[in-house]
Amino acid sequence: MNALFRRKSKGDLTFDIANYTLLTIGMLLILYPLYFVFIASFSDPNMIYSGEIWLLPKGLTLDGYERIFADATIWIGYGNSLLYAVVGTVISVTVTLLAAYPLARRDFIGRGLFMWFFMFTMFFGGGLIPTYLLIKDLNMINTIWALVIPGAGSVFNIIIVRTFFQSTIPDEMREAAFIDGCTNTRFFFSMVIQLSKPIIAVMVLYHVVGFWNGFFDAMIYLNEESKYPLQLVLRNILVQNQVNSSMMIDVESYAAKLRVTELIKYGVIIIASLPLLILYPFLQRYFVKGVMIGSIKG
Repeated sequence: MNALFRRKSKGDLTFDIANYTLLTIGMLLILYPLYFVFIASFSDPNMIYSGEIWLLPKGLTLDGYERIFADATIWIGYGNSLLYAVVGTVISVTVTLLAAYPLARRDFIGRGLFMWFFMFTMFFGGGLIPTYLLIKDLNMINTIWALVIPGAGSVFNIIIVRTFFQSTIPDEMREAAFIDGCTNTRFFFSMVIQLSKPIIAVMVLYHVVGFWNGFFDAMIYLNEESKYPLQLVLRNILVQNQVNSSMMIDVESYAAKLRVTELIKYGVIIIASLPLLILYPFLQRYFVKGVMIGSIKG
């Protein structure tokens, strides 16, 4: 390591030091808020208000988590979010792959026209009210399909996957497969999909994060609280201060209710973030490769 730095010029060394410094600062700016929420979920809210908590929790308490785990609304929202994320990701990734592959084929007649129509939707949309009326006419209001169908085909993701196919799947491979008697369908599932694991992993991560963090569509299209995703439950707690009354049965004073509400807020944020924190390490090795190959060539 020392020999490596000795071979570098002063300018390169200065750049490396500045680069590592800025990256470290950026990392801290991203990680510290999550770390603060984590330690705050175990701490006395009064100490948080007074600014006594910076690096370590104080006044340790599990009251917030105990109330969260005992509340059925949180777990119903958790299950709904998991269902929406899984179903929505499967549908969206399938639609993206099936749309991107023919657009990447040079022998697909009219691909430029189809691409133009796709690109048109990136700049012009119907708006919220026409979209709501369309969802209503399709009888999808208050159903899972209102959350997973309308945004299943993201043009931005289709372009990334199409570029990946163009960069990774050469025409010579397809021609050789066809000479051996391979059909289009078999070639797609046996070769294209097998060679596209990096970009598929990227698309899975994109869509899982999108569905897991989404609440606006649920707020517009869902009418029953039993179908609310976790993020909408979390929004009601954070923005509207709406905590399920079952969490406050044994709390009498207003000040105590505020204290418990703050603990519940921090705890729910941690619980809502856990699935993505667990999923990302498994997809991270594919992430950079898939994004770079799918974006640097067009």
